[in-house]
Amino acid sequence: MKTGMMGAAGLVVMMAALAGCIDRANAPVLVAVASPVNPPDIAHGLCVSDANAMYNESNKQYDLRAQLTGHRDATERETNASGAAHRQYLSCIAGQGYRPLYAN
Repeated sequence: MKTGMMGAAGLVVMMAALAGCIDRANAPVLVAVASPVNPPDIAHGLCVSDANAMYNESNKQYDLRAQLTGHRDATERETNASGAAHRQYLSCIAGQGYRPLYAN
């Protein structure tokens, strides 16, 4: 019984130590500006997945346009895709009732 309790306590300590390894340096702080439906972590996860989908769609659309025009620039493609993803994240997070604050 005593070894089971010590093992459980050791597991909790190990989980707490590993939780400190998660990098949240570039994640925005979400400030509620309306009555949010979801907690900040869930809203951030939902909106990041929407932004990733927008990033992929923007790259696909750029490739289709490049086939028609013959103009292909990797820097322009990345700039368009990251801008579209950022705009999608901002609109999604605003729809969830938050405003992102970035450290930079």
